[in-house]
Amino acid sequence: MKITGTNQIGELVAKNYRTAAVFNSHGIDFCCRGNRSIDDVCSKKDIAQEALISELEATLAEQRLDNADYQNWPLNVLADHIEETHHRYVEEKTPVIQQYLDKLCKVHGERHPELFEIAAHFNDCAKAMAAHMKKEELILFPFIRKMINSAKKGESVDMARFGSVENPITMMREEHDAEGERFRTISELSNNYTPPEDACATYRVAFSMLDEFENDLHLHIHLENNILFPKSITLQEKLQ
Repeated sequence: MKITGTNQIGELVAKNYRTAAVFNSHGIDFCCRGNRSIDDVCSKKDIAQEALISELEATLAEQRLDNADYQNWPLNVLADHIEETHHRYVEEKTPVIQQYLDKLCKVHGERHPELFEIAAHFNDCAKAMAAHMKKEELILFPFIRKMINSAKKGESVDMARFGSVENPITMMREEHDAEGERFRTISELSNNYTPPEDACATYRVAFSMLDEFENDLHLHIHLENNILFPKSITLQEKLQ
């Protein structure tokens, strides 16, 4: 998408909500004052227009590796990818979504009480995912990398303190199921992330971000449940 100085900021956010993060970082109000052009905003706020447009275009050009051949990736590479892509995504987006939902509850909660339930479920998800990812990063993934190193050297691997790798994997799968169910509830409460007719730009951005968060969560869980975990169990069996 080619962006010029004549583009209105509100229209850009409506076409792709990822641009909202760029405008927020520069203190540009895309919600109540979204009818301004990039020319106008950059002039009034003394922002380098070329730099802002480059930042917006780079954001729009970002592509996820959804079509990658994960099945044939080495397990340590896949674990690294999950951490660097999906864990970091959750850490980056969670506080932004929480901020939007908090604002929506204050402004629109009286007319749309379901927002309070959505916010409560998402906050519970945020706490659960933070703990879940730390267990993977500090316990499970390091052991998977240890098994990979042992396999390369043709050595057996010592049993971990948690016993078989199936033990933490069982726990991770149960936690995945819980968050999947939680997001099914959020989807139902939000009418599949469909903003009401009276929704403002912030409302629409928040629902779009929730939708993307769930999509990322689905890929995240798929990579672990269906590829990383079963292959890790098989590798441990071979090494023993």
